[in-house]
Amino acid sequence: MLPDADELAEVLVDLAVPHEDINEVVRMGRRITDDPELRRALEAAVAEIVSGIGEVEAPLELPELDWASGPLQRCFPAYVYVAVLPHTRAYHRSRGIPDDVSRRSLADLGRNMAVHRRCHGLAGVQAPRWLAHHFRGELYQLGRLQFERARLGQRTGEALAAAGLDAGPGTPCLNLHIPDFLGPLSPEACDRSLALAAEFFARYFPEEKYRAGLCHSWLLDPQLTEHLPADSNIVGFQERFRVIRVDAEPSDREPVQFVFGDPELPIEGLPRRTTVERVVGDHLRAGGHWYIGHGWMPL
Repeated sequence: MLPDADELAEVLVDLAVPHEDINEVVRMGRRITDDPELRRALEAAVAEIVSGIGEVEAPLELPELDWASGPLQRCFPAYVYVAVLPHTRAYHRSRGIPDDVSRRSLADLGRNMAVHRRCHGLAGVQAPRWLAHHFRGELYQLGRLQFERARLGQRTGEALAAAGLDAGPGTPCLNLHIPDFLGPLSPEACDRSLALAAEFFARYFPEEKYRAGLCHSWLLDPQLTEHLPADSNIVGFQERFRVIRVDAEPSDREPVQFVFGDPELPIEGLPRRTTVERVVGDHLRAGGHWYIGHGWMPL
C-alpha cells in the first residue's frame, strides 16, 4: 500500500513535504509496513477516506493511534494520505482536472507539515482531518485562494434566501480558505482566484451550481476595519463579503496562529514588526478579543 523508500521520498517531494522531514518520514515507513497492527490501522484509514472520494461533506472516522507515540504518531497521517494519493489522482483524472491544479491542491499536505514544524520544531501533521477535504476531491487550490465544495447550512441558507438569492439550506456553495505561505492577500490575487474558480467549477463540476462563496474566518471580524488602514488587503478582502453574523465566543488563537505562526505564543511577547502584527497583538494586550465572522458573496 505504501511505495518503497525511493518512491516514497519522491512522492513526499511532490507533496511539498519540508525537506528536513523527508528522511525521518521515509525511515519510519518500514515500521508501518512491518507492524501488522499499524498496517491494519493504515488500511482502515485509507478505506475510510477513499469511501468518500467525490462526495461533499461525507462523514469521516479515522482510527486513533493509542499504541503509537512520538514521531510515528505525529507523522502517521502523512502515510495515510500517501496511500490515498493514487485514488485521489484517479478521481481527478476522471474529472479531467489539470495536473497542475491537482498538484498544488494536494501540496497542502506539505504546507500542513511546515506549519507543524514552525509551531513545534518537529516533524508532524498539524491538522490531519482537514486534509481529507483535499484528498477526497472537495478542495482545490486556484491561485491565492482555496475553494471547497460544500453545502449551505440551515442558518446561512436561510439568510441567503432572505437576501433574495436563489439558495437555501443544502444548496451547493464554495467555502473560501486562505492558505499560509502564499504571499500577500492582494486584491489582484483574489480577483484572479475568483476568476479561476468560476472557470474551473463550471468546467469540471458543471452539475453543481454554486450561487454563493462563503468564508468563516477571523478576517471577517468587523473590528479589523476600526484598526487597519482602509486600503489594507485584509479590509479589502472583508469588503467582498456580506457578513451574516459574528460568533459570540472569542477566537483569539486564530489570528495568533495565522499572523504569528503559533497559537500558543504568549500575548505579551507578540512581535510588532508589521501593521497587522501591531493591530492583532495590541488589541489582545489591551484586553480585547477577536471573533470569527461568517460572510458570503454572490457567485
